[in-house]
Amino acid sequence: MVSIFKKKTQKDLEDLILKTRSSMQNNYKDMAQDFFKDFCKKYDELMSIGALNDKQIENYKKERDILTEELKGFTHKDQKPYWH
Repeated sequence: MVSIFKKKTQKDLEDLILKTRSSMQNNYKDMAQDFFKDFCKKYDELMSIGALNDKQIENYKKERDILTEELKGFTHKDQKPYWH
């Protein structure tokens, strides 16, 4: 049962990463930010209950750091109109 739970938790995180990246590629800035926030919340939650092993923690931490950098300034409010 535990192995099934770990696979489910990993799938949840992978789905949120995929949704974040897909939204970024489609220039859905607000949606990408929302999915990323959900990913961070889920990651923190799973870490707090010990549902991730050391390798998963390191991999998802690395992914979180990469997405944090990529999403800096990736919002509609920071977007400059092309006619200015």
